[in-house]
Amino acid sequence: MSKRSHFFSNNLITWYLENSRALPWRETKDPYRIWLSEIILQQTRVAQGLPYYEEFLKAFPSVFDLAKASEEQVLKLWQGLGYYSRARNLHFTAKYIVNEYQGVFPNTYKELLNLKGVGDYTASAIASICFNESAAVVDGNVYRVLSRFFGIDTPINTTQGIKQFKSLAQELIPSEDPGTYNQALMEFGARYCIPSSPDCGHCIFETQCEAFNKKRVGELPVKLKKTKVKKHFYNFLVFLSEDGKTLMEKREGKGIWQNLYQFPLIESHEKLTVTSLKEHKAFQDVLKNIQVTTVASFNDVPIIHKLSHKHLFATFWILETESLPTNAIPFQKVDTFPVPVLIENFISSFGPFQQ
Repeated sequence: MSKRSHFFSNNLITWYLENSRALPWRETKDPYRIWLSEIILQQTRVAQGLPYYEEFLKAFPSVFDLAKASEEQVLKLWQGLGYYSRARNLHFTAKYIVNEYQGVFPNTYKELLNLKGVGDYTASAIASICFNESAAVVDGNVYRVLSRFFGIDTPINTTQGIKQFKSLAQELIPSEDPGTYNQALMEFGARYCIPSSPDCGHCIFETQCEAFNKKRVGELPVKLKKTKVKKHFYNFLVFLSEDGKTLMEKREGKGIWQNLYQFPLIESHEKLTVTSLKEHKAFQDVLKNIQVTTVASFNDVPIIHKLSHKHLFATFWILETESLPTNAIPFQKVDTFPVPVLIENFISSFGPFQQ
């Protein structure tokens, strides 16, 4: 390790030991709890993820408890966190660890990578924190810190960039306490070397940081622009029968919100009016055996729900009817189903479902 690299690693750990936040997953080396925290914190801020972590541990104190749960229980508890494939993978892996490993987590980076939903970052975190293996973590925080301190402008979302940063991170990690170092690097990026307007003047690396000294903090890390985000128009049909029932369906297939519930959905290429909705073939198919008396939009302006790869423009249509098929759901049971946050927000604001 070079003198500069040694300076970086030593100062980072010293900073962390004096400034780290007290978080429950830092008080344990139980791989179940570390794994759970890492899955929850993927693409989720600590402030948002912490209550979910605590609720999951309360509901499922061990990997055996999680494995015994139904998928619907897991998805309902996950509701609001987004990226629901994380929850499905979490449940699958819990069952796999119980069935194939008798509930004992694999203890090496290489073996951990074989678990569904566990990638390079999560495997490195678990291996280093729980089993003291020198496996370096690399995530958005790490890219930001390393690119700025070392002045690296290789795009982080290219094959070359991924390899370069992983190699550098691996070179920097100390063999004597890799878990503490990894957590220090993540903590520093999350709290100090933040994306916009970091307080560089009070940074422990101020004199050594290439980006700060060359006035390139705002330029690094470099990331190639993504393809244009697509627009999708979602029309949810919210049926209301005279005996207080509605219809919901389970999303099948591999798309977004897999295995979550929704109101019957019609996708369109543009915003629909009442007339164009009624003329839509999918609408006529849904209403084949249902007599509707009234059709009206709940929201005249579509609700924009932003995902990483698409923007959804959602309209909830209220359809009143005398009766519904036998699979209809009483209003008071609607909120027991695991649903996307977009639909959860509608349910919580729609009067008939609150009675």
